[in-house]
Amino acid sequence: MQEFFIYFFGAGVNPEFSLFSFAHILPILMLFLALFLLYKYKDRIRSSKYETNFRYILGFMLIICDMSYYWRLSAAPWLSNGAIEHLPIGVCAWAVIFCSFMIIGKSQRLFDISYFWLLCGSIFALLTPTPLTYCGPTRFRYYQFWLEHTLGYIAIFYMIFVHGMRPNKRSFLRSYTALIGLAIFAAWVNSLIPGANYLYMARPESAPSILDILPPHYGLRILIIAVAITILFCLAYLPWYLKDKKAQHI
Repeated sequence: MQEFFIYFFGAGVNPEFSLFSFAHILPILMLFLALFLLYKYKDRIRSSKYETNFRYILGFMLIICDMSYYWRLSAAPWLSNGAIEHLPIGVCAWAVIFCSFMIIGKSQRLFDISYFWLLCGSIFALLTPTPLTYCGPTRFRYYQFWLEHTLGYIAIFYMIFVHGMRPNKRSFLRSYTALIGLAIFAAWVNSLIPGANYLYMARPESAPSILDILPPHYGLRILIIAVAITILFCLAYLPWYLKDKKAQHI
């Protein structure tokens, strides 16, 4: 039994996960199925006497998924590179934390940040889940990663479908400002800790990633990331902008 737990909560020495494999595509398909069912039954969920319970359960699951990442490292310190890689400085992690409190308290402010951070930041984690290179479906990290990222999307679209939340221009600015603040902090930490690469701003990752197309030059890398994030934020807001424009002409 001890050997099983060491294996299950550990990581391999050889690549166990490959991009666009069945193990990659299946969680994404399950996410789309969950979002479809959430949209289809949104009215029934909204009127259910268990709706509040569902939100609390989802919020609890989000927190547990995020914290279990650090619990695993504390129980298996040989997996951790300490402050070089495992400080809580990341868009995905904070978006999940915000989502948990958002869905419990039905917070519009936290929705504003989480909506843009997830749709514009976590989308890269879904397309190229670099942290899973050495953790396939036989490892705990595989399930923790996919639950953490997909439950965040479910929380966001739950508030959109069931409670009618939506972003606006103020949401755009609030989320963008918060991201700039996190990026400045991450850049400061990267400069203090040799080898740190928080928010992937310092250098390309060793494992295959969509960010491999970025140049290694620091200044140019930061500029391209900033432009790309701005474009993604605009695209995430575009459907709501067009919806408002259409409503004005009716």
